[in-house]
Amino acid sequence: EAQFHVLAVDDSLIDRKLIERLLRTSSYQVTTAESGIKALELLGLRDEQRTSSSSSSSTSSSLSANQQEIGVNLIITDYCMPEMTGYDLLKRIKASSSLKDIPVVIMSSENVPSRIDRCLEGGAEEFFLKPVKLSDMHRLRSHLLKGKSQLRENELLENQDDQNQKEEIGEISSSNSLNCNDSKRKSREIEEGLSSPERKRQRFPNNSLVVES
Repeated sequence: EAQFHVLAVDDSLIDRKLIERLLRTSSYQVTTAESGIKALELLGLRDEQRTSSSSSSSTSSSLSANQQEIGVNLIITDYCMPEMTGYDLLKRIKASSSLKDIPVVIMSSENVPSRIDRCLEGGAEEFFLKPVKLSDMHRLRSHLLKGKSQLRENELLENQDDQNQKEEIGEISSSNSLNCNDSKRKSREIEEGLSSPERKRQRFPNNSLVVES
């Protein structure tokens, strides 16, 4: 089984290092980001407010290419972050057609039921209370397996759709070819009929008179 890759997002350096250590202890591959905007860049979803300059755009493209090559299996993010909260990041991910099936887990040091409910209703798999523990990391595996299974299912559906489209195109092409051949055959039969000796031979009417000398 390939090593799972987790993207950890937290604006606190201490919390980010703790999450990274716990994930690595649990044998996960880890990439960290200090903000929701940075996470979007890593995921290939550029934030319009942060990509006005060409230099940031080229950096984002480079990071996106590397990220797509590695692949992200799960995202765990803090809720309270400046500029973009964990809930806002969750909404952006779930609104993306290519990333919506990646499981997202939210963390927070504040136990606010309304906040927890909103994140779970928005598509989050779980809501962890800080400080995050090693036992929490073990709970991620079921979400990772679920996300991986969903991605495989989507790939199979996409491949099936591509195959169906190819078959439809092949049937249309074959039908057009048959119609073309049939049209040519009919044209050839008409031409042969017009040029046949029987067609060219002059015919006299049956009641024509024969004059004898």
